[in-house]
Amino acid sequence: MTKFIFVTGGVLSSLGKGIASASIGTLLKSRGISVSMLKFDPYINVDPGTMSPFQHGEVFVTQDGTETDLDLGHYERFVGINLSSHNNVTTGQIYSAVIEKERKGEYLGRTIQVVPHITGEIQERIRKVAKKDEVEVVITEVGGTVGDIESLPFLEAIRQFRLEEGRENTLFIHLTLLPYISSSAELKTKPTQHSVGKLREIGIQPDLILCRTQIPLTGEARSKISLFCNVEEKEVIQAIDVENVYEVPLRFEKEGLTDKILHKLNLTASKTDLEEWQRWVERVNHPRGEVSVGVVGKYVKMKDTYKSINEALIHAGAANEVRVNTVWLEAEEIESQPETYLASLHGILVPGGFGMRGIEGKIEAIQYAREQGIPFLGICLGMQCATIEFARNVAELGQANSSEFDPHTPHPVIDLLPEQKKIKAKGGTMRLGVYPCELARNSLSHKAYGENEVYERHRHRYEFNNKYRDLLTQRGLRIAGTFKDKDLVEITEISDHPWFVATQFHPEFKSRPRSPHPLFRDFIKAAMKRGSQTLTEP
Repeated sequence: MTKFIFVTGGVLSSLGKGIASASIGTLLKSRGISVSMLKFDPYINVDPGTMSPFQHGEVFVTQDGTETDLDLGHYERFVGINLSSHNNVTTGQIYSAVIEKERKGEYLGRTIQVVPHITGEIQERIRKVAKKDEVEVVITEVGGTVGDIESLPFLEAIRQFRLEEGRENTLFIHLTLLPYISSSAELKTKPTQHSVGKLREIGIQPDLILCRTQIPLTGEARSKISLFCNVEEKEVIQAIDVENVYEVPLRFEKEGLTDKILHKLNLTASKTDLEEWQRWVERVNHPRGEVSVGVVGKYVKMKDTYKSINEALIHAGAANEVRVNTVWLEAEEIESQPETYLASLHGILVPGGFGMRGIEGKIEAIQYAREQGIPFLGICLGMQCATIEFARNVAELGQANSSEFDPHTPHPVIDLLPEQKKIKAKGGTMRLGVYPCELARNSLSHKAYGENEVYERHRHRYEFNNKYRDLLTQRGLRIAGTFKDKDLVEITEISDHPWFVATQFHPEFKSRPRSPHPLFRDFIKAAMKRGSQTLTEP
């Protein structure tokens, strides 16, 4: 029988429920227990695909092309599993499903209500994950904060779920904040007391409480939480701040969290196997060198927009035993003065995005990387901007552009596919999910992957315009990867450059701590080489 763990959060958002949930998954997997993950998002959007990066952060894309919350990226990286559409559920999806059933007459004339119909649909999604993924434990993170109106149906649903599945098959874990007040030099438990009190009003008594704190949890604080939150002291778990989030599973293991979960769910598990994870964390924390990589983006003030890119750089750095110092650069700010911002960098990365803002800054950064021989990795929009830059400055098509940015450009080197031009809706209408990419022999990409064909995740509308392929390749652009079924360009490179690779897909979504993405790995390796050359120059 599948067991179910529910992770809730209180006091404020961004406490780290996603990392905590992913860490629990890592710990259970280290004991030989099969795990799947589920994220409930309380917003009414059907998915985050049309939401502003400044509001939502990164949109993570699964293998099957589902646009999801960035926490699914944490789950995949930590637990080492590939998730899909059934692992991320929003309020919008729940209400859409219930309304569709009502329109079809599936409720036989009954009045449709939040309880039991909305809550019933939520419970059905939990059971769907258990059935489809066939795992021993499903870990469900309930988004939002206890007390939010939006989260109430999900909390009510999991309260009912325990009644149906039994206490021995369900576990409630609550993550809360213990602020440290420097003026009085003490941890304050009152926010946690109120948060748990609110949860208990709903009818949920947490079995374990994770206390996010800046300093070690004191015995006095632990005792207070135990008394006022109706849990034993041993059920109050310290979740102290760490610089490297990959340390969280190790910290939880030291707190005995895994054993407590196994005991409460009556699970039998093998001996802990976290040695490889520990060694990897040591490599991250104690590198032998460092390189500086500039990320030229449009949303760098909201770094969560580039969460997977940041993590992929960490993975690649660990593989090369270096610390990657990421320099976040706002594309608009470097326009007309790229050298001021880019000259000291060992590598330049231009990530994805949408819209005209900052495009010229990205193009100037790419031109600087190309002309100065700085290792370059372009991703999605970064690949499109690299194509525009090459067309303008090497192929002498001075007004080349993407039809997204200039519908009247005489040289649309980036354009919509004919079938895309007919689409009017925005949500879920891009080229999404995994597509095959055939690699050109003797290319940098083929050398990195060591394979002839790879499968990568996409999220975009506009494509390389094949009408300009011959001209651009004659001038030195190398087509290093293609989607053969539709003859679409997936990877471009520059032949006479130390390391210049641009991809239409998003390689960062497939990077894992102990299996870094090959392109990120070789990009950092090339950056290291440039760094050593810079140090030896007179």
